[in-house]
Amino acid sequence: MSKISPCLWFNGEAEEAAKFYVSLLADSRIDKVQKNPVDGPAGKAGTVLVVQFTLAGQEYMALNGGTRFEFTHAISFKIDCVDQAEVDRLWDALSSNGGSVERCGWLRDRYGISWQIVPSVLPQLLGGSDRAGAQRAMQAMLQMVKLDIAALKKAYDGG
Repeated sequence: MSKISPCLWFNGEAEEAAKFYVSLLADSRIDKVQKNPVDGPAGKAGTVLVVQFTLAGQEYMALNGGTRFEFTHAISFKIDCVDQAEVDRLWDALSSNGGSVERCGWLRDRYGISWQIVPSVLPQLLGGSDRAGAQRAMQAMLQMVKLDIAALKKAYDGG
């Protein structure tokens, strides 16, 4: 068990959100669902209070807190993607059903949580030894919504 883990605050969707997230990534699972022992601000007795889950090996907690609080970009989750197929799959899944897309590989899912869907090669391109190539890759990224690995590499290479 990790000493520190994120807690995500929901208003009744904690179990639904946790199930959605664990369906997307390997090494993910629902670990425990805790019900409200009594009626209270977080819901009626017997409804879901807390969901402990593991997402890609990292422990999380989803809490049905009883009040809607908006998530902001001040906290986001970055997913390193090995190839364009993974970028596309996660982008489509997380932005569907009420999600919204933003620039530079950012999106908000249907619950309002911000995600960065990032190809693993991006830090290599932006931090590469060819500084002019890195600048071209950065300029290309700034024009994108969903990140396109082939276009980023082409920009880096000067094409």
